[in-house]
Amino acid sequence: MSTTTYTVVGMTCGHCVSAVTEEVSQVPGVTGVDVDLASGGLTVTSEAPVDESAVRAAVEEAGYEVAGR
Repeated sequence: MSTTTYTVVGMTCGHCVSAVTEEVSQVPGVTGVDVDLASGGLTVTSEAPVDESAVRAAVEEAGYEVAGR
């Protein structure tokens, strides 16, 4: 199992969390998504490492951006 964490910028409410969760959940290989509104933390769980660019694209599709790593 693989777990990767990101920081999402721009979320301000529960709807934001739902939007990010929904989009990232659709990335192939993702088995779990946990979003923390207070910290902007995004934890992605998968069986194998997931393409980071796909996760970033999903966050952008939801209307937010991933902070630089």
